[in-house]
Amino acid sequence: MKLGFVGTGALSSAIVTGLKSLPGETTPVVVSPRSEEIAADLAARYADVRVAADNQSVLDQCDAVMLAVRPQIARDVLRELRFRPDHHVISLIAMVSREEIAGLVAPAAHVGKALPMPMIARLQGATIICPPDPTVAAFFGRLGGVIEVEDQSEFDALTVVTATYASYFKYLDTIHGWVRSQGVAGDKTRAYITSIYKALANAPDTAPDEDFIHLSRDYATRGGINEQVLRELTERGTFDAFAESLGRAHQRIIGK
Repeated sequence: MKLGFVGTGALSSAIVTGLKSLPGETTPVVVSPRSEEIAADLAARYADVRVAADNQSVLDQCDAVMLAVRPQIARDVLRELRFRPDHHVISLIAMVSREEIAGLVAPAAHVGKALPMPMIARLQGATIICPPDPTVAAFFGRLGGVIEVEDQSEFDALTVVTATYASYFKYLDTIHGWVRSQGVAGDKTRAYITSIYKALANAPDTAPDEDFIHLSRDYATRGGINEQVLRELTERGTFDAFAESLGRAHQRIIGK
């Protein structure tokens, strides 16, 4: 396989970085010249990464192509390109359906969607792919794991999970700010919060048959401070408001 990227931004860089961190990995990679700085950096770091003259040159040199251009310009960019029937196309473009992508890259026969995250550079975080595809699953399976889904509706619903990252860090920042307001040094506060939440992230693995609300109850000791904070946030409608925001994000993803 010779892998190409149409669009060379942070996500393309993360995928290439993760791929090239694997022992003995020698897959030839061709990246488009946009963004020039990121493309040049990848070519400088890895001997088997080359920068193409333009997007069409990427297609002409590769059999597997990942589309990583911004959604706002995706249609205009793809309409100008000539795909081959043997191209294996994986779209990383958010909020543009697989069906629309397939129309734009015809006559390419194999077209799918994938949703890797930037932490793939560190071989962390599962990538969603749709539809199931053994070749694409094998590729992303080495880079942090893969979850295959059958249809676009499943893919879109799972995509909403990615809308919560910034809120998660704001949650941690709120904790950090409050503890610091009590006179605790910032470095100690950050170190403790980071350590605790890394440990909490592993909790679902210790109880794989339980849902998240059971884990919540496990930590909400009767009469304790965890129970108190959970009760107060629930009574104030915090989680209901959060769920409503997820619904609105979903509407944007499906274009409604």
